[in-house]
Amino acid sequence: MLHYHPIPTEQARAYQADEGDAYGHRPERSTSDGSGNPCRHCLSYIPKGADMLVFAHRPFGHTQPYAETGPVFLCATRCSAPDNPAIRPEIMKNTADLLLRGYDSDDRIVYGTGEVVACADVELRAERILDHPKVAYVHVRSAANNCYRLKIDRP
Repeated sequence: MLHYHPIPTEQARAYQADEGDAYGHRPERSTSDGSGNPCRHCLSYIPKGADMLVFAHRPFGHTQPYAETGPVFLCATRCSAPDNPAIRPEIMKNTADLLLRGYDSDDRIVYGTGEVVACADVELRAERILDHPKVAYVHVRSAANNCYRLKIDRP
């Protein structure tokens, strides 16, 4: 069984309160055009016309050479993380190819685990990556833009 993890609620609330992002900048405010702006907290697409935030996010606890930072979207108003981490979230359905990459318990990339996969194959490929003895979790990113989507692990 896989678990899908959004950015933590306390981190989402900090961004929604205009606290600094990974570079110390306040999130930019924008309006969703409805063309696929995935919120990294509720793991749903932000509806057309809804306010959203754009900011630099680093999904790692500390800086180090493998701690990538990139732009992500978040609902500007409070949203809720999914109740059940075992259910495939909306932002993992009907999307373009995704980049999967395995990381060890020290947040380092495990070489040989990165691959671009079709959306329909994410679970199968994530399971295979998680079978690697050094992999603790998998990051899912946009294959086209390399933007962080979410983290997958096993309970």
